[in-house]
Amino acid sequence: MRFICFMAAAALSLSACQQGSQKDAHAAPAQAGMIAEPVDSSNFTTVEWIEQSKEYGKITEGQKLEVSFRFKNTGDKPLVIKNVRPSCGCTVADPPKEPVAPGAEGEIKGSFDSNGKSGEQHKTLFVTANTRGSQSSELTFSVTVQKKS
Repeated sequence: MRFICFMAAAALSLSACQQGSQKDAHAAPAQAGMIAEPVDSSNFTTVEWIEQSKEYGKITEGQKLEVSFRFKNTGDKPLVIKNVRPSCGCTVADPPKEPVAPGAEGEIKGSFDSNGKSGEQHKTLFVTANTRGSQSSELTFSVTVQKKS
């Protein structure tokens, strides 16, 4: 009899834990401050990346490399670059602060600090904008960092 009571209690506990974790999984984004913003697709536009991937050759360790990626707003609404997030702390991004008019070109600039780096380096800038299809793009660059002599 004890065994049956124990098994029933264990089954109820397990069931309660599973229901609680399902509720927690749905609540997690709100609790973590990751509430999804409503997306207004009427303001979406299109972008053409003139430069989406670049190879910068060789630099010496310790040098700062200035990078840039050009684009054109090919849609009929202003292009708003909402966020540019580098793949690592050694790269800083400087996106346009104002919307880019339809038909106009713009540029995302950045700086890579090669201090403490050596060898092949492949870096990515993750761009979020009001573009149709996907609101995210990836810009990549690579450089070979040679050790100081």
